[in-house]
Amino acid sequence: MPVQLVGNTRVHYTVHGEGPGLVLVHGTGFGSDGTFGHLVDQFTGRTVILPDYSGCGETEDDGGRLTIETLAEQVAGVIEGSGKAPVDLLGFSLGSVVSAAVAATRPDLVRRLILTAGWARPDDEYLKNLMTVWRSMAGDPEAFGRFGTLTAFSRGFLNMIGSEEVENIVRGNQPTDGALRHIDLNLRADIRDLLPEIQAQTLVIGCALDHTVPVEHSREIHAALQGSTYAELDSGHVVVYEKPAEFVALVQEFIDKP
Repeated sequence: MPVQLVGNTRVHYTVHGEGPGLVLVHGTGFGSDGTFGHLVDQFTGRTVILPDYSGCGETEDDGGRLTIETLAEQVAGVIEGSGKAPVDLLGFSLGSVVSAAVAATRPDLVRRLILTAGWARPDDEYLKNLMTVWRSMAGDPEAFGRFGTLTAFSRGFLNMIGSEEVENIVRGNQPTDGALRHIDLNLRADIRDLLPEIQAQTLVIGCALDHTVPVEHSREIHAALQGSTYAELDSGHVVVYEKPAEFVALVQEFIDKP
């Protein structure tokens, strides 16, 4: 597994396929493989790069408090180390916040930008209280996992996959040190001042049934990015699992256009 040294952090990442670079940036708690591993082969004609920023996978750091700037530097370091710049950069959830920061501060590294189920400001009372309640459940792993699962997926999807698979998701959604560091960052993340600096062509994808980051946040990002394209899928927060085919088709069409 390749490693990129960024400051005091050893950032691990994986590389798949051949072609122009497509970097996929994960969200809270789950690393890149857990978020995007099932989609890698569906992005055709691309070198798909999956970084794990601090708090996930085998990436090693000092365990300190995270900032968007720190995680953006880690993703930028991986892009530079891959030799594929400029890349198409796709972020999901917290990864959207990080990816937007990369595009704003390192426009030389980003050709096109896809922001999925993200947000730009920390002052939304719903989002603030949801993250606070989720963090407060850290002492009860089962409650933490159930709350995270209920907010991450739509009711229809949970009923479709059934009880056994829901229980598997709950068990996999645990209050790790990394997840708690990410939730702490979610409560502080604010990129409103960075959005006007983004130069890359941008696709914003919102999730109409999102109970983690309400879809209005994606609409706000789209409105703040002049010339951006917007698409909305009938999905809960984790659209990469609820609507994988539709999601990949949207992204592939956007990055393949002349």
